[in-house]
Order: sequence, then C-alpha cells, then structure tokens
Amino acid sequence: MVDPYTHGSPQLSIVIPAHNEAGRILPYLRQIIDYCEGQRRSYELLVVDDGSTDGTSLVVGRLAQVHSTVQLLRLPTCHGKGAAVRYGMQSAVGCLQLFADADGATPIQELARLEKALAEGADLAIGSRALAARLPNFVVHARMYRSVLGSLFNAAVRQGGIKDIADTQCGFKLFRRIIAQELFAYASIDGFGFDLELLYLAQQRGYRIAEVPVNWSDQPGSKVRVLRDGFTMLRQLAVIRRNDQQGRYRLPSFSPELMHGDRFRMPAS
Repeated sequence: MVDPYTHGSPQLSIVIPAHNEAGRILPYLRQIIDYCEGQRRSYELLVVDDGSTDGTSLVVGRLAQVHSTVQLLRLPTCHGKGAAVRYGMQSAVGCLQLFADADGATPIQELARLEKALAEGADLAIGSRALAARLPNFVVHARMYRSVLGSLFNAAVRQGGIKDIADTQCGFKLFRRIIAQELFAYASIDGFGFDLELLYLAQQRGYRIAEVPVNWSDQPGSKVRVLRDGFTMLRQLAVIRRNDQQGRYRLPSFSPELMHGDRFRMPAS
C-alpha cells in the first residue's frame, strides 16, 4: 500500500508515552537519538507527557532545547497510556511510526528487526517477548510470576478473539504511516488494553501483522500491575468486542483525506 502523505516527511516517528517518568526516561531518549543520528536518518521523537506530576516535562523540555528532533506533547491530566500513545501517533508525520515504552525495556536497536518485517510486506510489526523466549540468541529478562500470568493472559486473549499472536502487550510496535493513522483514528481504549483494540482492528481489516522476537529486560518501576491490570484489560477486550458488534468500528470507507483531518484529535476527558 502506498502512502500519499510521505513527501517531505521524516523517515521515522518514534512516540514515547510518559507518566511520571522523570527519573528514568532520559537514558532511553538519548539511546534513541544516538541510534537514529548514527544511522543518519531523518526522524522525529515525540514524547507525550500524560499529565505527569513530577518533572517529566522539564526533563524532556530541556532535551528538546538541545535536539530539534525531540518534541514534547502534553496532556493536561492523566488519560492513560492508550490515550497518550494515540495522541502521539496521530500527531506523528513519519513514513514509519513506532511507539515504545519510556523505560527502554526493548532496546531501540531492535527496531531493525521490525523494519525488516515491514520491508518484507507486513503492514505492522509487533515486538514479541514470548517468541524471543523460545529462541536461542535472544535475551528476555522477566520475573517468573509475570511470565506465568502473561501466558495465562494471552491464552484468554486468544479465546477472546485475537488469534495467532503470542504477545499482544509488548510496548514496541511499528506501523506504516497510513495504517497507523487509520487504526488510531478508530481506536478508543485509553488504558493498557489499547494494544488489544489495535490488534483486533488490524485483524478485522485483514492487515498483515508480523510478530517479531525482540530482546527485552524488565525494568524497575513498572506502571503495570500484572494481576489487576490483566483483569482490567480482559474487561476492555469485552468492550472492544461489544463495540464491534454495535458497529462502532464500521465507519465510512477509508479516506486518507478524512483520516488526516482527524490527525490531531485530543482524547476526550
């Protein structure tokens, strides 16, 4: 699929949602900058401050003064990770668009694996800890209880309608721009279950999803509480299925002009 809106756009947009990440976001942002500038590629790095009450905006703002490729986007109150990612992705203009977690659990160098999948024909490529854990030469450092509960969660997700994906929740996903803008224009889940909605929509529309093993290391200070948030996400999956049954995802035929007119839509309060 050819995106008619790529002329003059950066090659890559990277969106980082951040809520109270002042203490750990800077090393990953610097890693991203070093990686992209080392490759001499055009890029933009969008950090979405999701109503932080610490110094996240101050830290990112100072970095943006030094690096013109860094942009700080701010939501006045905390809407949730899904809302922050959606706002960042709808603001992005790169030909390829990645969102990644602020803790840097997935090294930015893993982007090359996802880009290879898109070059081979995928519409979106998603990082997978579950696939990596089964393969040699990959490193996945995860606490045992998180791995066990994660496996149970993914089994429930498959029963809930998202098929053939071993790891729906890895926060490292790459999209062709036209696919990202279409999916995020229709997405509505503000919490951690937003990944489920994106993948559900992508599968319903017949997009080609490549699940790609990536190196990953659990970081201290995670915002996810596996048991509590796992149940919440499963409830959100039920909402997604109900939305589909009620026709909320069956919008008019895809129109790039309409899509781009909605690009800067803020999440509802």
